[in-house]
Amino acid sequence: MALLLTTCQNNSVDTPAANCAAPPAPFVVRHPAWAANASIYEVNIRQYTPEGTLRAFEAHLPRLDSMGVGILWLMPITPIGQEKRKGSLGSYYSVRDYRAANPEMGTLEDLRHLVAAAHQRGMHVILDWVANHTSWDSELARQHPDWFTRDSLGRFQPPVADWQDVIDLDYTKPELRRYMTESMAYWVREANVDGFRCDVAGLMPTDFWNDTRAALTQIKPVFMLAEWDELHDPPFLKPGEFDPNSHLLEKAFDATYALRLRYLLDSIALRQQPTSAIDTYLAAERAKYPAGVYLMNFTSSHDINSWSGTEYERLGLDALPQAVLAAMLPGIPMVYSGQEAALKKRLDFFEKDPIQWNGYPLQDFYTKLLLLKKRNSALANGDPCAEFEALAVSGSPRVYGFVRRRQQQAVLTVVNFDRQPRTLTLRGLGPGTYRELFSGQVQRLGSGSKVVLPAHGYHVYERLPDPG
Repeated sequence: MALLLTTCQNNSVDTPAANCAAPPAPFVVRHPAWAANASIYEVNIRQYTPEGTLRAFEAHLPRLDSMGVGILWLMPITPIGQEKRKGSLGSYYSVRDYRAANPEMGTLEDLRHLVAAAHQRGMHVILDWVANHTSWDSELARQHPDWFTRDSLGRFQPPVADWQDVIDLDYTKPELRRYMTESMAYWVREANVDGFRCDVAGLMPTDFWNDTRAALTQIKPVFMLAEWDELHDPPFLKPGEFDPNSHLLEKAFDATYALRLRYLLDSIALRQQPTSAIDTYLAAERAKYPAGVYLMNFTSSHDINSWSGTEYERLGLDALPQAVLAAMLPGIPMVYSGQEAALKKRLDFFEKDPIQWNGYPLQDFYTKLLLLKKRNSALANGDPCAEFEALAVSGSPRVYGFVRRRQQQAVLTVVNFDRQPRTLTLRGLGPGTYRELFSGQVQRLGSGSKVVLPAHGYHVYERLPDPG
């Protein structure tokens, strides 16, 4: 039986949604209008160019704009601590000063210039924000040592045992909360950034994030992305420490990571689970959240690339069909620096290790996906009027197909994780004329239609308007 995740009150998959419900309370976040059809692109400034600067990265804006990127997520640009630094350059996430730019990357004026140039192209910029901890030699540790948690001997302590280059902040301190909110507001006011990606957001009190979102919204509409997933227990927490009900998406954040989905798709590539497990996941996601909530889909990130391996190490020949799923499944898709270069290298996290772009061999692949996402209302982020239906696709337990609809718009996606070509018979698809995204081929499809997929292949079909 096909899985139907329709979000319309009439529960019909065949008729346009005439009466759609907004997400119910307590989910009251109002997403910026510009995020509705946006995709995210994570920017690793240090490794992006030989210079490793904001100004050097800015030269890539025309290319990324043409690729369909809507939101640029800049990894932390604040100064990095020296004490207990890892490697020669240290971690971006070891913050020494919340209200300064890292001189290795540029100046506040360079950031202003980059943001203005992005805005001129209709793109938006969010900063990576590390509110949970600072470097050992941070300005806060020097000026406000009472704002930090302590171990049994009264010493500063890392928030997680492996994070020895940083020390944990204490959010029971009202003064710290005010300082952190004001620091985030500083970047919105001074550089006109459009929001934040918030590191390990679930380790801090949700009411802090609720208050901060409200304060930032007084300045301008912002987009807030939390590094967290209430459906997935982080491996760095001890048993019993994970809270699956942090309520981050109710008042504070537009999106969190879809980590449970990411690890599920990894397990499918390893042939540990069938593709039908995707339906189980999507049902669990909908049981947890209303349709207006965003979860971020991806196949790589700075953490995954450096510590777990490239998508080619982890996913092998399924790397591209999985990228198709990340872009086409419900959620807001994210592409990491270098994926359009088919990067098959783990980037060093604590040293200079520039990306080798090699002529951007996957630029066209990602451009087709992200521009389809941008123009087709059936793929809109968090649309309560949109419909998703997993199709009963006969042919192999290693294939998966689904259609997303919004009134007369529809996108059909089929992927094959099998080691051999498969001829798939579609079941339950309404008849229509479709254009395949990558080949441009136009054909009539409906229930009973057969689709030929190569091994580890994929097809994405956009429905064309009916004649007349």
